[in-house]
Amino acid sequence: MLLTGYTLKVISPDCNHEATTVNAVAVLSEDIGAVLPYLNRVLKGARYDPRGMSLIFQHEGHRVVLQPRQVGLTRLEDEAEARAVMDWLVETINGTWERRGEIEPDHRASTQLRPLEVYKLLPGGNCRACGEATCLAFATKLVRGDIQITACSPLFTEQHARARERLLEIMGTAAEP
Repeated sequence: MLLTGYTLKVISPDCNHEATTVNAVAVLSEDIGAVLPYLNRVLKGARYDPRGMSLIFQHEGHRVVLQPRQVGLTRLEDEAEARAVMDWLVETINGTWERRGEIEPDHRASTQLRPLEVYKLLPGGNCRACGEATCLAFATKLVRGDIQITACSPLFTEQHARARERLLEIMGTAAEP
């Protein structure tokens, strides 16, 4: 077992007093830096920065920022949800560490996905099926993790199968309609 515990602090966004979500920071009991390249291989869509020793990814609509001694979490309802995400994360970190002999670590830095790259693979037409005014707005929210790819229902038609597969590949996800 690599990680045995953490202390959690829930933070309300100071800049937005009308915010309906909170953020959290967890200070880890152990240094998890050695597992980051393994998590980079295992977690789909993660962005790894080996110089800054950080791994950023989305989990159930929450942005997770892993560093060797702390974790940042965003878009949480409350402390209970923060603890649920952290419990999942501790299990994922420890499970990955235990299986590290079976996993090829990925030490490569990830490049940030750009909204224009996503936009080029969308069906286009600004149909608003996703709830956004334009496909570019949808692409921007998708890259930020504010919306799920499945919100674009035209993308999940046979006509757009090739673009959908490419988009899912570059996003590192395996979403189903």
